Amino acid sequence: MVELKTDSSIDAMYAAGQVVARALTAARKAADVGVSLLELDAVAREVLREAGAGSPFLGYRPSFAPVPFPAVLCASVNDAIVHGIPDGYRLRDGDLVSLDCGATLGGWAGDSAVSFVVGTPRPADQTLIETAERALAAGIDAAVVGNRVGDIAHAIGTVCRSGGYGIMEDFGGHGIGRSMHEDPGVPNEGRPGRGLPLRHGMVIAIEPMLIAGGRDDYHCAADGWTLRTNDGSRAAHVEHTVAITDSGPRVLTSRDAC
Repeated sequence: MVELKTDSSIDAMYAAGQVVARALTAARKAADVGVSLLELDAVAREVLREAGAGSPFLGYRPSFAPVPFPAVLCASVNDAIVHGIPDGYRLRDGDLVSLDCGATLGGWAGDSAVSFVVGTPRPADQTLIETAERALAAGIDAAVVGNRVGDIAHAIGTVCRSGGYGIMEDFGGHGIGRSMHEDPGVPNEGRPGRGLPLRHGMVIAIEPMLIAGGRDDYHCAADGWTLRTNDGSRAAHVEHTVAITDSGPRVLTSRDAC
């Protein structure tokens, strides 16, 4: 069931989204050669603590997971696509990092992700990240009243495939509200004009995940959480929480003010 949010609820979700935005901004600023993923998680935890916010990631255990998630950040490096568990790994020059973070505030959730390169970027990595960001922007542009979920999926998939990148079939965006994961599912590839109609008050997380090698296959690492590319190629993951309104899409996790 899809819950339509009131305008005041969307404002409350914006407050949660801005906590996420600040946490990601702080963690990204802290990311440098020699800094560990655990240190980045600590930075994000402090932002949440100062805001009086909780983490929907910490302790989260979906049916596929062997253990609850132990952190407030997902930190995925190089061939890790999503769900990387922060550990003692210290960042190296040229690492491609994807950070995914959520927050709960006043009973509402926010969710967002960013990808970037530490130190000196490879041109191919920059192109991958830029394409992921263009796919996200295309998905947001399609998130308008009167369109359907398939229009968002088609917009994202078109950008990804035109760049020659792979897309994970079984993972994509989702509804969000009182819980981090709600209906509807928002695939990263699909047919326009299909799926659930978009209505004022729907709030969704749109999150392209691109595989540089061009293939769609992936596997779960031994930790039971981290999803990695099968061919060892690099990946990028970007995400925003977006409210669909009569006046157009409203990005609740925008980092413009951070």
